[in-house]
Amino acid sequence: MKYTTYIRVGTCYYKLVNVPTIAGQFNEIIVPWTMEAIRQDHGRDFIGIIKKYDGFTCLPSHIHFKRDCHGFYNTYAPLPHELQEGDFPYKLQLLKHIFGQQLNLGMDYLQLLFQKPIQVLPILCLVSKERSTGTTTFLKWLKTVFDNNLTYLTNDSFSSQFNVDWANKLLICIDEVLFNKEELTERIKYLSTTNFNKLEAKGKDKREVEFFGKFILCSNNEDNFIKIDSNETRFWVLKIPSLKKEETQFLGYLESEIPAFLYYLQHRELTSPNRTRMWFSPAQIKTKALENLMQNNRNRVEKELVSIFLSAMETLELEEIHVCPLDALQLLNRTRIKTDLTQLRHILKKDWKLLNQENSMVYRKLMIWQDGGMGLTDAKGRYYSIKRDFLMEYFRE
Repeated sequence: MKYTTYIRVGTCYYKLVNVPTIAGQFNEIIVPWTMEAIRQDHGRDFIGIIKKYDGFTCLPSHIHFKRDCHGFYNTYAPLPHELQEGDFPYKLQLLKHIFGQQLNLGMDYLQLLFQKPIQVLPILCLVSKERSTGTTTFLKWLKTVFDNNLTYLTNDSFSSQFNVDWANKLLICIDEVLFNKEELTERIKYLSTTNFNKLEAKGKDKREVEFFGKFILCSNNEDNFIKIDSNETRFWVLKIPSLKKEETQFLGYLESEIPAFLYYLQHRELTSPNRTRMWFSPAQIKTKALENLMQNNRNRVEKELVSIFLSAMETLELEEIHVCPLDALQLLNRTRIKTDLTQLRHILKKDWKLLNQENSMVYRKLMIWQDGGMGLTDAKGRYYSIKRDFLMEYFRE
């Protein structure tokens, strides 16, 4: 047996074990081993030729991977593929299905994962109410490409405080996502842009590690699988259509094309320059699916307020309405929606980014009469002006 099957890291000994998988492949894992067991199996002299390291580190690289990094053992998993030039028609077919008109951006995304694994990238969200969309096949293919550097999580495991199983992974895929709590959204937003994270294992102290993970979220809930605001720029949401025809051997064809596809990515030129910290600009990754998610994340107060304004514009044949926060509160009280002036000021000024008059001025105030009808009456105040075009553009539903 070769000495490379054992390593000493610090003062502890480990064995590199190849665990067989269902697919007939092997995953290498590091298992703690005792010096006495090594001595019994291989003799006393064997101990002296075991490779020694000062500690563990995790430095991601796919093209110029090094196991020994200045005396530290690199725990990042090297890719098992031998690159070679060739065609990949099945992979191209799948990518066209997943990314649609944004195929070039999708190619850039995969190329950056392969060539620049530490580059911060958007949170890729694949959503669809339909079945048989190919997203599972896409994730399985990514797992085959990036091997042990990709892991799957559930909602519960992501929300757990213990993260030792995914904190050093390149890709973290979460299926059937439904983040109802705002703290989960804030957590994934923070992790998508930070380069450090706290590694925590059960029964051990927290320690700070470098973080380079990218998130891929999949959900059958297109409208509100996660809570985001209208100014969010970190999510790339794609609505995936269903497959017209299922091919039972499709994944096998994809796996056979991996060497050719990676060869292509290694020699391909990126179509999009580095524009932001997440490489792509917000305009590039803005989609109808993202707009739909933003629209459905608006709170009930905001939606009801817009409904009242649009109804008044249609009834009174107006293109613009003037309103003060107190006016909006009185209008919503007629609909029994609970709110307060603080929330309404925040909606008008912060969310809608409107500017009110610097001084009190006379304006036509919107009223809802006892019989449910609408009308205008004279009032005075530092009102906000809201145009029909603004409401139609930002509140399309």
